[in-house]
Parts: sequence; structure tokens; C-alpha cells
Amino acid sequence: MAVYRRTRPRFILLLLVLTAITLLTLDGRGTGSGVIDTIRSGARDAFAPVGRAADSVLEPVGNFFTGMIHYGDLKAENARLREQNEELRGQALQAKNSEREQQALLDQLDLDYVGDIPRVRARIVNAAASNFELTFEIDRGTNAGIAKGMPVVSGAGLVGRVVDASRSRATVMMLTDSTFSVGVRMSSSGDVGVATGRGVRAPMKVDLIETATKVDKGEVVVTSGLQQSVFPPGIPVGLVREARTPPGALQQEVEIDPVVDLRRLEYVTVLQWSPKR
Repeated sequence: MAVYRRTRPRFILLLLVLTAITLLTLDGRGTGSGVIDTIRSGARDAFAPVGRAADSVLEPVGNFFTGMIHYGDLKAENARLREQNEELRGQALQAKNSEREQQALLDQLDLDYVGDIPRVRARIVNAAASNFELTFEIDRGTNAGIAKGMPVVSGAGLVGRVVDASRSRATVMMLTDSTFSVGVRMSSSGDVGVATGRGVRAPMKVDLIETATKVDKGEVVVTSGLQQSVFPPGIPVGLVREARTPPGALQQEVEIDPVVDLRRLEYVTVLQWSPKR
């Protein structure tokens, strides 16, 4: 049986080859065209499975070479699309940043608490924060009318004061610096005291608030603006975090958090104010 299975395909193939030769011979002689057409049709049908088998075998090979030919084009197209995607992402981020900067500038325009005091708007160009000194540099100086001692504010409230100025730059000390102090007034009672900075993450301390004064958590504390004060009155300074009176104390221990988020400042306004006004 095994011999029969191996021989049969060979016999069929030989028969098909002989048939093809016979057809070519008869066709060349022009004999029996009708019979030849019939035989040719039968031979075509007989060879059809062989042709389909060859096509199915060679098709993956053809697809492989076609893919190899177009691989470079696809790679270049993918690279172009990635570059275009990054460009669009960059444009979106730039638009978002521009919107944020525009809002920061608008905040500097809304300073109702400073009244008609002349002002100079400036951008922060350098910050130097340490445990010993909390300062930053702005891009305006004496050429713009800025002088040492002038108050610095933002849309929310007090930021600090100018401690040094050159023609095109000025240095600002933030109110959280341990050497900074400002006269303040409690918004509810009207009592006055002195707020002092205590470092980067520590709340400011307010002294001289009497033990009998009612102080509420979240209460607004503003600059007092007393005679010869470095700061004009009514500038928001902070919000009360805590107020307590230890036994036997002569004053309350009041802590406030600055109303300005000093970590995210980009623009500030320098008030052209001096105690002689």
C-alpha cells in the first residue's frame, strides 16, 4: 500500500506532461481543433489545483518582499506623526502657560486695597531661599522708580519689601523671613500688633494682642498703617491659623498664614510709598 501511495502521484504527473506534449503537437499541426479545445480545457482544469497550490505557497513570500519595500515609507510616516504629535502637545502646553501668565498679570491690576498709590509692576527673575534669608530678584530697579524700603504686593496681599535696588534690578525680602516684621491690625476687633516672619514653612507670629481680645480662626489680618509705618494701611497680610492664651500670659499667642502663595509668584507690584507721604 505504501508503494502505491508514492507511485500514484508520479504517474498522474507523468500522464499530465504527456498530455500537454500531445496537445502541443496536434495544435501545431492544426488538427482536430474541437477535440484539442476540449482536451486543453480538461488539462487546464487538471492543472488548476497545482497552480492554486503554488500561488498559496508563493503569496506570503510576495507579501514579505512588498512589506520590505514599503517598510521605510511606513517608518518615515510614523516618525512624522510622532513629531507632529509632540509639536501639538508643545503648543497646548504653551497656550496653557500663556493663559496662566495672563491671569497672573490681571491679578496685579486688581489692587483695590492700595488706592491711588503709584506702582511699578515687575517680574521675578531669580529667587534665593534659605533658612537664613528669603529673597527674590525682580526685573525693575531705580530706573523704574523703585527704591529701598518700598512695599511689594501681589493680587492677594503683602509679599515683602525692597531691601536693595540697582538701576535695572531690585531685591525683595519676603514677609516670612525671620528678620521681617510689619505692624498689623485684627480685622474684627481693630486691635494692633506686630507680625514677624519665622522661616519658610512656619506661620508668622503676631505679638501684642491682648488676652481679652476675641480672635477667630480664619480672621483676616491687615497692615495697620500707623504713623511712620513702612507699609500703607489695609493691605491683607495673613489669615489666623491659631490663637491661644497660655496660663499666666500677658498676651495671646497668635499665628497667621500669609495670604499670598509665595511659592508660585511670577509677577509682583512695587508700591512707590514711603513713611513721609
